[in-house]
Amino acid sequence: MAGCAPPAELQTAASKAATVIAPASAQDAQIADLLARMSVERKVAQLIMPDIGSITPDDVEKYRFGTVLNGGNSGPYGNDFAPARDWLKLADEFWVASTKPLENGEPVIPAIWGTDAVHGHANVIGATIFPHNIALGATGDADLIERIGAATATEIEVTGIDWTFAPTVAVARDDRWGRTYESYSENPELVAKMGVAMVKGLQGSPGAADFLRDGRVIATAKHFFGDGGTEQGVDQGEVNGDIEDLKAIHVTPYPPAINAGLGSVMASFNSINGKKMHGNTALLTDLLRDEMSFDGLVVGDWNGHGQIKGCTNTDCPQALLAGLDVYMVPEDWKALYETTLAQVRDGTIPMARLDEAVARVLRLKQRAGILDGEVQPSLRANAGDWAKLGSPEHRAIAREAVAKSMVILKNNGVLPLREGAKIAVAGAAADSIAQQSGGWTITWQGGGELTNADFPGATSILAGIREVGKAQGNTVVHAENGVTGLVDKPDVAVVVFGEKPYAEFVGDRKDLAFRDEEGLALLRDFRARGIPTVAVFLSGRPLWVNRELNAADAFVAAWLPGSEGAGVADVLFGKTPASGRLSFSWPRECGGEPLNGPDGALFTYGYGRKLSDTTPLGSVSEECTALTAGGQSDWFAAGRLADRVKALSKGTELPDLRGEAGGIVVRGIDRNAQEDARLITFGPSTALDLSGPQGGNAIRITYAVNTRPEGPVTLVAGGSTFDVTQALSVAEGKGWREMVLTPACLPDLGNSLTIRSQAPFALQVASISQESAAEGAACSF
Repeated sequence: MAGCAPPAELQTAASKAATVIAPASAQDAQIADLLARMSVERKVAQLIMPDIGSITPDDVEKYRFGTVLNGGNSGPYGNDFAPARDWLKLADEFWVASTKPLENGEPVIPAIWGTDAVHGHANVIGATIFPHNIALGATGDADLIERIGAATATEIEVTGIDWTFAPTVAVARDDRWGRTYESYSENPELVAKMGVAMVKGLQGSPGAADFLRDGRVIATAKHFFGDGGTEQGVDQGEVNGDIEDLKAIHVTPYPPAINAGLGSVMASFNSINGKKMHGNTALLTDLLRDEMSFDGLVVGDWNGHGQIKGCTNTDCPQALLAGLDVYMVPEDWKALYETTLAQVRDGTIPMARLDEAVARVLRLKQRAGILDGEVQPSLRANAGDWAKLGSPEHRAIAREAVAKSMVILKNNGVLPLREGAKIAVAGAAADSIAQQSGGWTITWQGGGELTNADFPGATSILAGIREVGKAQGNTVVHAENGVTGLVDKPDVAVVVFGEKPYAEFVGDRKDLAFRDEEGLALLRDFRARGIPTVAVFLSGRPLWVNRELNAADAFVAAWLPGSEGAGVADVLFGKTPASGRLSFSWPRECGGEPLNGPDGALFTYGYGRKLSDTTPLGSVSEECTALTAGGQSDWFAAGRLADRVKALSKGTELPDLRGEAGGIVVRGIDRNAQEDARLITFGPSTALDLSGPQGGNAIRITYAVNTRPEGPVTLVAGGSTFDVTQALSVAEGKGWREMVLTPACLPDLGNSLTIRSQAPFALQVASISQESAAEGAACSF
C-alpha cells in the first residue's frame, strides 16, 4: 500500500476510527504533550509488538517499540525452560533499552511486556499452575476466581512483566473447538461473572489504591468477539448469524469487564458473517468504542492482521484503520514497521488515526503508572521475590480451586474412599503433572517432553492421593502396569486418564469420541478382577466417554487441574465437599454437533452429584459411528501428530514431530497459523521414520522446498525405495505443493514411511495423511 493513494474503503474506515480527543484533564494533557514531541518513527514503533524470540534489547533501543510479548514457545534468551531470574533479567534489559535518552528532546516511552498467563504464570518454571478456565467455571465461585487473579498478578510481577493476555471470555458453543478449555462456560452470564472477577483480581478495582499498582498487572479480555462460536468449532473460523443474536451470546462478557476498568481487549482471529474481526470497523470501532464506550487498548492476536483480505503479515493498514491499536507481529516486525511508516507518510494512514492509536498505548501505560516515574522491573514491588513464585499461599488457592471444580458424574457408593482402604492408582496420567496441566503450560502446547522434574513444588494426582491417604491410614500403591504385578488385591482402583495436552487449533476435533482406550482397558481389567473403580477423567472439554462410564463405579470430571493434584484427592477422600457443577452440557452421543437443549445431553448444564448421591446411573449406549468409521486418516495436521502416529530418527522419538534426534532438527513454523507446520532439517546421512495406523494405500504430503537438496533424498517403504531428489529440486522456491505416494512408486507402501537424506537438507511439511487411491494410481509431486 505504500506510495499510493488510500482506497475509498480505507478512507471511510479512517474517518470512523480517528477521533482526536481534546485534552480535558491533566492525564490527557500529558498524553497530548508526549504526542506533540514524538517523531512519526517513534509513534509507529509504539504500535508494533514483536516477540522476544525475534528481537534483542538493541532492536528495542533502536526502534523504541511500545510493547513486546513472549509467545507460548518463547522464553528468555531462546530458552523455554529459562529460570525465573532470566525472565526478570530480560525484562530489565528491555526496559533499559527503551528508556535510553533520545536526541532532539524527544520523550522516552518505556516498553511494556505482555504474556499469556492464562492459568497462572504458567510459562515460568516453578509458578503456581491454576486449573484452566473450564474447571474454574465448574466452581461457580467468583470470589475464588478473583483471588486466583490476584495471586497470578503477583507471580507475574515477580518476573518483571507488566501485562497478561487474560482472561479469555469466550463463550464456547461447540466442544469440538480446541480452545474450549479456555472458556468458563457455554453460558454467557457465567462467563461474564467469572471474567469480571478475574479482571478485578489481576488489575484491582477502579478507585482502589492498588488499582494497576503494586501486586497488579494489566488484564486483557479476549477474543473480541465470537471466538467460541465458529462453525463446527473450527479455530479461527467463521461465525455466522443475526448480528444481534451473536452479540447476545458472545459480547455479553465484555461490558462488565469494561466497567471494571479493563485495560485492553484482544481482537479475535475469526470472521463475523464473512468479515475478519481484525479488520471489522463496524465491530472494533462502532460497537466496541462507540456503543460499548471502551477507551482502552485493542491489541491484535498472533499475525491476525495478516488474515484480513488484501493484507499480509507485513502490510495491513486496514487493521489499524478498522480500530486495531497494536499489531502483534512476532517475527515480521521490521517489514511491518517500515510499511506502516511509509503508509503514514503517504497518507494511507491519516496522522489523526496514528495519534489516536498511540494515545491509547500511552494511556494504558499512564494508567499502569509507567509514565509517572516507574522504575525498572527489578526494582518494583514483588520483583525478584522468588518465594512468592509458587508460594504455599498461592498453591493453597489452586488446591482449593481444584477441589471445587471436581464434578461427580457417577457414584455407585465407592466414593468417598474409605479410611484404611488399600488403593491402587493406575493410568499414565496419574503421575503426570504435564498431562493434568494441559496446554499453555511451560510451552505453548504443553505435554510433549515435559516431566515432573519441570514442575518444582507441584503435586501429581498420584502424589496427592498418597498424601491425603497416608493421613487417614490408607495404603496407596502405584499400579504402573495395571492389575499385573500387584501383589495384594486392592479394595479399590483409581484410574486416571484423559486427553493429551494441546492448545488452540491443534486441539480441534471432528467429533467428540474419546478414542484413547488405555483408561477403558484398565477399568475393564480391574472390574473383571472384582475390584471397584473410580475413573478420574482429565479433559479440556466434555467428551463422549460412555464406555468408560459403564465400566467405572464412579466417574469424576477432573478437567485440567494444574499443579495441585492433591485437590483431586481432597474430593475423592471426602475431605472437601463435591461442589463442582457442569458449566457445559455433557454429550450423550459422539458426533459433536452442538447440543440442542437438555434432550441432547447425557448430563445437563449445572449437573453434579454430592458424594452422598449414589443414585444408579444405569447403562448408557456405547454406539458411536465415529469409532466404527475408523476416525481420521491424518498423520500430521494442524501442527500435531495424530494419536498412534510416531516420528523417530535413529530410534529416538520426536514427540509431536518436534525437537532433535539422530542428526535431525524439527521446529514449528507458521503456514496458515501459529506453528501449524514443521521445518525438518536433515543432517548428513540421516533419516526420519514415520508410522501410523493403516488408513489407506497412499500417503499425501503437503510440503515446500526453499533450497534444493545437496545430495540424494530417498523414500523407503518396506522393501521398496524411490529417489525423490529430482522432484524436490524442481519444487525449489515454488511454494507449497503436494506429493502423493502410491504403490506405483513404492510397491510396499503400508503404514510406515522413511525419508532419507545423504546430505544436509531442509524440508517444510504442513500435513501428512493416509488415504485410499485407485488401483494403478500414479505418484505425483
